[in-house]
Amino acid sequence: MLLSPLTSGSIFCFMNKDELRKIYLAKRSTLSDSQHHDLSVKIADLFFRSVDLSRIRVLHIYLPIRSKGEPDTWLLIDRIKEEFPHIRLVIPKVSGNELESIYFEGHHQLEKTKWGMVEPKQGTPINPLNIDMVMVPLLAVDLQGHRIGYGKGFYDRFLKLCRPDCMKIGISYFEPESSIQEKSNDDVLLDACITPQQFFTF
Repeated sequence: MLLSPLTSGSIFCFMNKDELRKIYLAKRSTLSDSQHHDLSVKIADLFFRSVDLSRIRVLHIYLPIRSKGEPDTWLLIDRIKEEFPHIRLVIPKVSGNELESIYFEGHHQLEKTKWGMVEPKQGTPINPLNIDMVMVPLLAVDLQGHRIGYGKGFYDRFLKLCRPDCMKIGISYFEPESSIQEKSNDDVLLDACITPQQFFTF
C-alpha cells in the first residue's frame, strides 16, 4: 500500500533504509506533474511563512533532480533572490566523494551531469563554516530528525563540516516516520523538515 503525500509513513518504520528508499522513491513516482508542482508550491509557501531569513547571509540549497521527482527548489531560489537580496545562495557540486558549495551566479553557470544532476560547471567555492543554513534533500525522515538519503553519504559528510549552529532543514513531500530504526554514527540530524502540510522542528 502506498500512502498519499499528506499521510504519515509510520507503518514503514521497522523497515531498513534500503527498503524505505525503494518505498519513498515509488511514492514519488506515483505523483503526477501537477501534483509535484502543487506540493512544491505548498512547501515553498510554508517555508517563507515559517523560517526567519533576516539573519541568514549564506544559504546552501540543492537543485532538484527531475528524474528522481524531487521537490522543486527553484520556487525557493527565485523568491529568495527577489525578496531577500542580502542572502548569498550557494549550490552543491560533487567533487570525488565530497560535496563542494559553489556561489550561485545564474543559469549560465549550470550543466547537466551524466547522472542527471544539474551542477555548476564553474564558480567560486565557499568554506562550509561560512554557511548559515542548508536545505537538505531526503527520501524519508523521522520525528527525531534522522534522514534517509540516496545512500552515498554526501550530505552527512558535508554537514559535519558546517558550524554546529548552521540550520539544517530537510524538504519532503511526505510526513515523517515516527522513528527510523536503522541509524549510524555517521548520521547528521536535521534541525527541521518542511512538508506541504507542516514545518517540523526536531
